[in-house]
Amino acid sequence: MNQAIDNSKVMRCVAYQKGVGIGDVTIEDISEVLLKEDTFVWLGLREADSGILRAIQIEFGLHDLAIEDACSAHQRPKIEEYGDSLFIVLQTAQLVDDSVAFGETHLFVGPRFLVTVRHGASHSLARVRERCQAMPQLLAKGSGFALYSVMDFIVDNYMPVINGLQERFDVLESAIFQNRPSRQTMEGLYELKRELLLLEGAINPVIDICNELMRFHGGMIHKDVRFYFRDVADHIKRVDRAIQGMREMLLAAMQVHLTFETVRQNEVVKRLAGWGAILAIPTMVFSWYGMNFRHMPELEWAFSYPLVLAGVAVGSLGLYWRLKRSGWL
Repeated sequence: MNQAIDNSKVMRCVAYQKGVGIGDVTIEDISEVLLKEDTFVWLGLREADSGILRAIQIEFGLHDLAIEDACSAHQRPKIEEYGDSLFIVLQTAQLVDDSVAFGETHLFVGPRFLVTVRHGASHSLARVRERCQAMPQLLAKGSGFALYSVMDFIVDNYMPVINGLQERFDVLESAIFQNRPSRQTMEGLYELKRELLLLEGAINPVIDICNELMRFHGGMIHKDVRFYFRDVADHIKRVDRAIQGMREMLLAAMQVHLTFETVRQNEVVKRLAGWGAILAIPTMVFSWYGMNFRHMPELEWAFSYPLVLAGVAVGSLGLYWRLKRSGWL
């Protein structure tokens, strides 16, 4: 028995003929709409469950393995071909409370359809659809141009994340050079490094995906659309350069942080050593007179006590003055 379709998960389902929208369609009517000439369907889903995915599998003739991957929603970025359709996974990213939240967008691409399934943190694709609809001559090329527009939108949204991470790094860097390094600063640097690594893992496979779309799958990607994916690859390379530059600055900041910590510890050790040297003078003198020898002439002198105290005070103050001038105290 087929599961009921939750229409709340359907963002938009529109049929386009020669690049012009001819109206919204229900999932049950998709197969009939695809019988029309020069028509393709663009379906957008959000947090799709197994019921709706099985329904679109029937309507579009999607492969079982692609549907299985889409149901799990924990996939690495990749592109896979299943007969006359493609299954593409892209990771999305956005800033949530100054931290990077990752999501996924799954795309089913065929000669006459594009299905986007968004999971987790991701931006609405409504603006992408509006932009494509404003260029019917390109949208008439089929689902390939819509695919490019979605990929370009996802890649462009990496840059605000990079900028947000850069602002976090600037705050941590300022704390280091204002001589306020702390454990929280180092933890912040490590967390930033971890997020950069995750972001790098999300973007690097996209270059290979773009290269494959430029060279292969001519039956699904119109030849006039292929070079658009070169633009997406260029954007990815720009994001990657920004990440690499920030990683280098991050490593340098971590080294500076550790250096400052070492210097601070050395200052503490110097101060302790200085005070230890000062305390060594009275310790030596008092231990000398505490040995209880029978014949110690100084014990019989009337001014022995004040002279010893004066000598200890002068020696200690003199050593304190020298260490203070040397920067040890």
